[in-house]
Amino acid sequence: MLLFAQAKYLYLLLLIPLIIIAFAVLRGLRKRSLRRFAPDCPEGIVSEASSAQAWWKMILFCLAFSFFIIGLARPVIGAKLSERQTRGAEIVICLDVSNSMLARDFSPDRLSRAKLALSSLVDRLQDDRIGLVVFAGTSFVQLPVTTDYVSAKMFLNSIDTRSVSIQGTAIGDAILTAARSFSAQSEKSRAIIVITDGENHEDDAIEAAKTVASTGIKIYTIGVGSQRGEPLSLDGELLRDKDGQIVVSRLDEALLKDIAREGDGLYVHAENSEFGLNPIIDDLRRMEDETFNSIVFEEYDEQYMYFFALALVFFVLEMLLSGRRSKKKLF
Repeated sequence: MLLFAQAKYLYLLLLIPLIIIAFAVLRGLRKRSLRRFAPDCPEGIVSEASSAQAWWKMILFCLAFSFFIIGLARPVIGAKLSERQTRGAEIVICLDVSNSMLARDFSPDRLSRAKLALSSLVDRLQDDRIGLVVFAGTSFVQLPVTTDYVSAKMFLNSIDTRSVSIQGTAIGDAILTAARSFSAQSEKSRAIIVITDGENHEDDAIEAAKTVASTGIKIYTIGVGSQRGEPLSLDGELLRDKDGQIVVSRLDEALLKDIAREGDGLYVHAENSEFGLNPIIDDLRRMEDETFNSIVFEEYDEQYMYFFALALVFFVLEMLLSGRRSKKKLF
């Protein structure tokens, strides 16, 4: 696959149509001037051969210019694939994106604060592999486990409450989805971090935690919100239930503690100052690192010299193509 290290230079190729148009206009003006100042000049003075030659010179110049610009953009191709070994853990984040995560007992809201904390977590990772599962009334894998931290932050930034169309909070389904997303290479150092307000209305999350923990996967939970509750608003208006009462989202700490206990992990209550990832990461560091094999491009092979060579060839041809033999000079 051909890539460009300096792709911004490719915009210069847009000059080629302008050069051709300018050339055609100038030739038209030149012929008009010749007819004006020499009306009796025979048609043969400006021969068709001369006009064709001028256009051929312009074509050669445009080709040379195009290859020169492509060379400036530094085209590269993957020279070879190599297998790289890394040591670390596999971590799958389960992030609640239900409407209750829009409560503003965190600044600016629960979901935005969770995304900010996860972004900081990604910055601290080295050789660990990270995956992302989003859930509300159902769950799906947003990002398979990877060491591509740039892509992880990109996917993380794109998440909002519309990422899952079915509303609700199915924590158990999210845990089972996360357990299925680990790679085949991972056997020991596997962990799931569930970030939610704990208002589970869809399934038996504790039973799901027991099932997953029996396979050796540790489950950590982070509770986002307050037990006194926070009114929910959507598009600037407070949400109300079918009876007209204002919907209040409260943290269910008891459920999240039970999930963490069954998952042989930790429960942490998130705060605005300290979201709660630090004690979990410290506990993960005590896990035995595993060796992962991954296929990567080890280096890229520069191709710009071939395009510069083609540009030089066409520049020389354009220079040599002239109707005046007496002025045909290389130097």
